[in-house]
Amino acid sequence: MGFLFPWKRADVAIDFGTANLRVIRLHDGVVFDEPSLCCFTQGGPTSALIAAGNEAQPMLDRTPAHLRIRRPLRRGVLQDLDTAREMLRYALARMPEGRRARATRGLFGVPADATAAERSALLTAAHDAGFRSAQLVAEPFAAAIGAELPVQEPVGTMIVECGAGTTEVAVLSLGGIVLTRSVRRGGAALDRAIVDHLHFRHKFLIGDATAEAIKHDYVRARLASDTAGDATLQIKGRSLGSGMPTTIAVPLTELDQVVEKHVAQIIDVVRNVLLATPPELSHDIHDRGIVLTGGSALTPLLQSMIASATGLSVILAPNPTHCVANGLHRMLG
Repeated sequence: MGFLFPWKRADVAIDFGTANLRVIRLHDGVVFDEPSLCCFTQGGPTSALIAAGNEAQPMLDRTPAHLRIRRPLRRGVLQDLDTAREMLRYALARMPEGRRARATRGLFGVPADATAAERSALLTAAHDAGFRSAQLVAEPFAAAIGAELPVQEPVGTMIVECGAGTTEVAVLSLGGIVLTRSVRRGGAALDRAIVDHLHFRHKFLIGDATAEAIKHDYVRARLASDTAGDATLQIKGRSLGSGMPTTIAVPLTELDQVVEKHVAQIIDVVRNVLLATPPELSHDIHDRGIVLTGGSALTPLLQSMIASATGLSVILAPNPTHCVANGLHRMLG
């Protein structure tokens, strides 16, 4: 796949995700972790950056006509070069004092199946933001290293990296990726599925920020050992019938159906990778199981549904949200 050791020396590692941007330094760890969001003016001859990251988060779905929230990445890959450049500049400007000038060589995570044009766009954004050089590493590979899997050994390892914008399934061995497939669906797609479900089922309108909050509340409720089967979530939004703000109660079991449809598409990719995996590596995966990483790996039903569909053990990596960042951190050393 072209993502093999050794790496050239880098000053910082960048986990540039659809949901969050993380900047990692060798001796400091994560020095920046904020939402991948920028707020710009619009309507004039030029567009000016007003806010980014944590400062832009509260503005989501609340901007007036002369302001616009933009995301640099969609479905895991860079879609807005200007926004990516400004987001990277913003992150570098907020690094600890005395370290910014040296942050010129970057190690960037990128989807394993990113096209040449998508990789080139990220390199261009990095250069425009002030990086002297940039290297790219496949995110499933970085995630496997962050999960402390034996990627350098002659043994097959299967990982499902569940990001906000994309879900990647990869088989690794001997320091490289043997096989990878992806579906451009992640946590953000589940947010959109929740919006659509409430719209069509309840004639109820919510925004993206509310959908993400519902998802997090649902995850917490399902992970709670004392959650009753008939528990509900109270959701605030606008009734399409009356046009008025209101609150509705939605059972967790109803949201289970939304999640099941979402997970089914990921399972299809997992099956396809297993069918294409060489026999000896299949042996290893049968013995070692499948490892889940990424923030969306915490999605309820994901682990159990993959296990049921494949007959294999499915393991949730420790601290799955930070596996890519942790792997990139280790590569800096």
